[in-house]
Amino acid sequence: MILIGMLDSPYVRRVAVSLELLNLPFEHRSLSVFSTFEAFSAINPVVKAPTLVTDDGTVLMESGLILEYAERLAAPGLTLAPTELAAHARAQRIIGLALAACEKSVQIVYERKLRPAEKQHQPWLDRLAGQLAAAYRLLEAEARRADPWLFGDRPLQADIASAVAFRFTQEMLPEALAEPCPALSALGARAESTEAFRAFPFG
Repeated sequence: MILIGMLDSPYVRRVAVSLELLNLPFEHRSLSVFSTFEAFSAINPVVKAPTLVTDDGTVLMESGLILEYAERLAAPGLTLAPTELAAHARAQRIIGLALAACEKSVQIVYERKLRPAEKQHQPWLDRLAGQLAAAYRLLEAEARRADPWLFGDRPLQADIASAVAFRFTQEMLPEALAEPCPALSALGARAESTEAFRAFPFG
């Protein structure tokens, strides 16, 4: 398999770390949707990161859909989702919050870096910042329950998504983290110290 995309994307990094933890071998090609647009479009004309090329040549995109496919390839016992129904629902909630934090962070970064200053819409930025803060308040409350991980003794998808999102915001929008998140910071630091995260560092 081939994973296409830059590791400064939280979505690409989420997939890379997850594939590593699922013990699924893959090649990573660090192509940018901006600076290497043509090379990326030759693989996926939609030019969307992450893109995964399966062993039979099928081109997949969207991190959640890629990871759904990856879970079907993984050996028994390596799943990154809790099996018990209530725990699975909580995990899905946490992942949703983490992906919302990613989305709002990316939207703020794009608004600030890609749109000319005179065309930036401050009420829109304020709304995004409020949504981002709400996502991290809720993630912080969930992270306080980690022992040592959110669902036991090894990191699952909820941990991966939360840690990847938090690192992205820390790197790209540190000023957006107005409220302290000590539990989320501790969870992120624990994740970043693992072999899977170190194998695919931010940026």
